[in-house]
Amino acid sequence: MNWTVDRHDLPLSNPFGISRETSETSETATVELTHEGTTGIGAVTPSAYYDESAQSVAQTLPLLCETVDGIGDPHAQQRIERDLAEQAPDQPAARMALSIAVHDLAARQLDLPLYRQWGLDPDAVPPTTYTVGIASPERMAEKAGKAADSGFGHLKVKLGTGDDRARLDAVRDAAPDAELRVDANAAWTAQEAIDNADWLADAGVTMLEQPVEAHDIDGLRRVTDATEIPVAADESCVTASDVPRVADACDIVNAKLVKCGGLRPATRLLNAADAHGLDLMLGCMVESNASIAAAVHLAPLVDYVDLDGALLLAADPYDGVSLDGDVFDLTAVSAGTGVRRMRDA
Repeated sequence: MNWTVDRHDLPLSNPFGISRETSETSETATVELTHEGTTGIGAVTPSAYYDESAQSVAQTLPLLCETVDGIGDPHAQQRIERDLAEQAPDQPAARMALSIAVHDLAARQLDLPLYRQWGLDPDAVPPTTYTVGIASPERMAEKAGKAADSGFGHLKVKLGTGDDRARLDAVRDAAPDAELRVDANAAWTAQEAIDNADWLADAGVTMLEQPVEAHDIDGLRRVTDATEIPVAADESCVTASDVPRVADACDIVNAKLVKCGGLRPATRLLNAADAHGLDLMLGCMVESNASIAAAVHLAPLVDYVDLDGALLLAADPYDGVSLDGDVFDLTAVSAGTGVRRMRDA
């Protein structure tokens, strides 16, 4: 096998704020893996929150590619995943990028879209949310209005500031018909979240994601028990092994490939959450289509989709799965994940 590993600092269309930081670029590592004339593409935007960076991923990927080359078969995905996990147990982002490339390559060799290789229903893809990052109330209202006018009926609103209510009210006024979901990114105490839940419910909010710190499972449970708004665990649930400890503390689990380490681990997390009676969600970072496209193929398995990361970029060297309104059109994918390098990239 041959491979190339690259770094890309992708500019965002607008600064993107969450409770703990504001970003202006998406620091991305990509890998292209070629076997018998076919190339698979993968990428990741690591998060410092999980102790990885694009630099650390780019340094690790060549070593992981050597491991895949030693196995010699992109269809040997169980063995590949096992060996990569043994080699890089604390680097799920690096494993994610190569997992995507391997799955893309294997499906392209079979001349099948990935969802068909898995036997999934392309008509079961839920609509994706469009995320409104933290900014001034006026700026958040402007972004929400534009998203709603573009056909996005579900907006995720980032909160976790000293003026959350004004920001949400501005978004609601700008997009009166949109379904609003709120993500505090662990910024509130349990009591703050419970107090906020009253006016969030009055504003018609239909999901409250990660209201408390990741380790505060008791606090998460208190919030879930105190409000009728469905509560989602994101930072509190990283891999399938975390599901049992959050199962009675939330209503929804948000799976992200960057947390899990790839497509197969994300599927295990979803299966575990489903077995515990939780609703399922797929999320992302602000990242390239080379990451997002693969996650879209898991979307028929879930109840909620938040895969708008590439839509927030000003430039992306890769194209991905096309949108029909606010729903990804998997039927438009001819083979693999559907990712392809842009001609002018």
